[in-house]
Amino acid sequence: MKKHVKVMMMAAAAALAVAGCSGNKGTETTASSEAATSAAESAETEAESGGSSSESEGEPVDGTYTVGIAQFADHGSLDNCRTGFLQGLAEEGFIEGKNLTVLYENAQADGGTASQIMDNFLSKDVDMICAIATPVAQAAYGAAKGTDVPVIYTAVTDPVLAELAGEDGTPAGNITGTSDKLPVESQLQMIRTLLPDAEKIGIMYSTSEVNSESTIAEYKAAAPEYGFEIVESGISSTADIPLAADALLEKVDCINNLTDNTVVSSLPVILDKAEKKNIPVFGSEIEQVKIGCLAAMGLDYISLGEQTGRMAAEVLKGEKKASEMKFEVIDQAAFYGNNVVAENLGITFPAELTDSAAALFDEITAE
Repeated sequence: MKKHVKVMMMAAAAALAVAGCSGNKGTETTASSEAATSAAESAETEAESGGSSSESEGEPVDGTYTVGIAQFADHGSLDNCRTGFLQGLAEEGFIEGKNLTVLYENAQADGGTASQIMDNFLSKDVDMICAIATPVAQAAYGAAKGTDVPVIYTAVTDPVLAELAGEDGTPAGNITGTSDKLPVESQLQMIRTLLPDAEKIGIMYSTSEVNSESTIAEYKAAAPEYGFEIVESGISSTADIPLAADALLEKVDCINNLTDNTVVSSLPVILDKAEKKNIPVFGSEIEQVKIGCLAAMGLDYISLGEQTGRMAAEVLKGEKKASEMKFEVIDQAAFYGNNVVAENLGITFPAELTDSAAALFDEITAE
């Protein structure tokens, strides 16, 4: 059970951060201002209640539907994607317990388990598979080939590199969804603002996750512009993390965490080791900041999930085919900061960050 988080919400700023994505960027379609408003309201309600907000239900559509939701691992951002996905479906009239049956499985960060889950979903004649995170999206795509079951994914950082879409955003098959591509340059600028004398940023990542390799390359290319050197540490499983963290902390001024599923699942271990050495750890989204990262220029994963749910609804209604829909992305981020962590590190958040913050937390929330 999570403790209540005291939080200062900047709802208008959160809405602006997501609304700033409206319109097209290259081949990727972005969220609408309606999604932004929903995100801000969801965040405000969650802060007050200590949990996710109840979904706004639309008029139930005719018929009954079964959707299989597969999540790669247990951690806050993926949980928020799932919550948002169901809210997005409910807004469009697909309501769990009324006309929607949800089959939920978690792969526990195991690729083999992800493949078994997909075979199970297909054996149960699901109308759609929702895949949360890159490894399960790849497993779903492979399993559903040759069937008429559409796959909708979310929290896939680089659908092109994951071979789920072409360079122009066109789906590789009967599959589409949303990307959680990180705002790398905004994050580097924030780190430079908070750590003016830092030189080396450590990043730990899983060598089996193509989305992490893509993001590492982007960080390495952009870091020199901000006066940083990226020190990377690749791991193959969660068992590698304690020793890898010890080694990395000896070489860097701070650690920057990605949305790497294997690493995020062991983030408390990294945070504990970094705290003992008084080294800041930066997150990539709100849940990581809640549990002890100093700050993040992060995405709203509930909003991302809602966007995915709306896409799924179009497919279930027969309005579009997944194979006809380019993947979508929220490419703007908002500032999230943890005041307790900042105080412990002797860091003061400047007004240029706090004045436009989506949320500032006054507690470190235990997982």
